[in-house]
Amino acid sequence: MYQAAVVTVSDRSARGERPDEAGPLVASLLEAAGYEVAERRIVPDERAEIEQVLIELADRRQAALVVTTGGTGFSPRDVTPEATAAVCGRMAPGIPEAMRAASLAVTPRAMLSRAAAGIRGGTLIVNLPGSPKAARENLEAVLPTLEHGLKMLLGGPADCAKETGGAGNS
Repeated sequence: MYQAAVVTVSDRSARGERPDEAGPLVASLLEAAGYEVAERRIVPDERAEIEQVLIELADRRQAALVVTTGGTGFSPRDVTPEATAAVCGRMAPGIPEAMRAASLAVTPRAMLSRAAAGIRGGTLIVNLPGSPKAARENLEAVLPTLEHGLKMLLGGPADCAKETGGAGNS
């Protein structure tokens, strides 16, 4: 069982003006997939605050997986991908590519997502959209594969050829 954390990025939810719907939904999807959701946070759309919480969850709390929801669109205040890139040593572009590809089957607006994913030490950070519907669709598109990535990231036995058929993974 991997430990996960969920971060909702929303000015209105951080101010208490709107209930956080996507964060609890994401947490429940992770728990149903066998993750232990050790922490949930709500932060405003402020790059420095997003970076700070990502660093804390990765470095101090040592969550294997941090999933953010919100701040991935075109609004000037949508800075979650930039905060994620700033704190990650390596990016994992295939994850958001897969999410966008799956979402395009639902809506052409999926191409407007700027979600990112990256690795900070032993933590995988994945950005999801802020809409509960879109967050669910995006997470469900990649959730079955994240465990394999975490296994490799954390140095566990992960035989790519046996688990995935060997096509382009290692």
